[in-house]
Amino acid sequence: MTLPPLVEPAESLTKAEVERYSRHLIIPDVGMIGQKRLKNAKVLVVGAGGLGSPALLYLAAAGVGTLGILDFDTVDESNLQRQVIHGQSDIGKSKALSAAESIAEVNPYVTVNLHTERLDSGNALEIFAPYDLILDGTDNFATRYLVNDACVLLGKPYVWGSIFRFEGQVSVFWAEYGPQYRDLYPEPPPPGMVPSCAEGGVLGVLCASIGSVMVTEAIKLITGIGEPLLGRLMVYDALEMTYRTVRIRRDPAGEPITGLIDYDAFCGTLSDEAAEAAISHTISARDLKAKMDAGDDFVLIDVREQNEYEIVSIPGSVLIPKGDIISGEALSSLPMDRPLVLHCKSGARSAEALAVLHKAGFGDAVHVGGGVLAWIKQVDPSLPTY
Repeated sequence: MTLPPLVEPAESLTKAEVERYSRHLIIPDVGMIGQKRLKNAKVLVVGAGGLGSPALLYLAAAGVGTLGILDFDTVDESNLQRQVIHGQSDIGKSKALSAAESIAEVNPYVTVNLHTERLDSGNALEIFAPYDLILDGTDNFATRYLVNDACVLLGKPYVWGSIFRFEGQVSVFWAEYGPQYRDLYPEPPPPGMVPSCAEGGVLGVLCASIGSVMVTEAIKLITGIGEPLLGRLMVYDALEMTYRTVRIRRDPAGEPITGLIDYDAFCGTLSDEAAEAAISHTISARDLKAKMDAGDDFVLIDVREQNEYEIVSIPGSVLIPKGDIISGEALSSLPMDRPLVLHCKSGARSAEALAVLHKAGFGDAVHVGGGVLAWIKQVDPSLPTY
């Protein structure tokens, strides 16, 4: 579906801008009018991470006049494998500020607005309102639903991207003309079912592939050229090096969005069973160290994956992936006469496994709140984090 241009053109380009954007200007489909539309556009990028990094750089290079950067996080060393807008000297710095400094180097003619607060139901509409277009590069379902619902209420289009390991997805959602995110995912997946990039990993360069497609869609929407991915989901498989598209249709049973809700509660960070199991069966990393020092007899079970276990592990732990516990495959091998202590990276997966063990008769099993990251922070800072 061809859509009308999203943005009216600016009055003019300066001599310096004409020289800078000359390779755009000689493309007939873009030309002076298209570049003036880019100059007049206001685009908000939600997340200055894996997808936001290439998106912001290419939006700036393309000449988008105003860029908003929404990110409350700080730069961590583990980000640098894929978040190319940040560098070594930016570690510990606000991601939004770091990104703004990089954009100034790429294109000094771009106005940058920083939004360093956490996005929530109370501020989303106010933050989104001044922008023509939203790019969503976030990595959690709660924020994705929040971005969608805010855009629907404001009548704004947005470009959505997602990455995991070797696969990426991109689509355009605009309720005024076609489907929205809830037509693709009417309900969030069960808590713990879909691992995050922090749990499952992502090929760094995949971010560039998907981020550049997102910017391509943004340019098409702003200038009114080509056929955007509205009503289509593009799926990229880096290992097979294939692109395919899947049709998305409006859900006739979808309920109208009338306001913003509590998205953490809607998506749930833990299942009800896991949250209940963890209430009185959680110990701290320091508690675990005290049990070890006292010589207590227990089995420490690491429910992460093999590749995570090889990166870092708590001494004495036995690897039994969460999937083997949830499927029941590992239950017969667990001792009934020794206490079980579970842990994962941060505590969510071990809580889900804990609920299964409680149902299976291991009522005294506990898990380590904060997982191996808490162990590193509270007990042994010499170990690497990931």
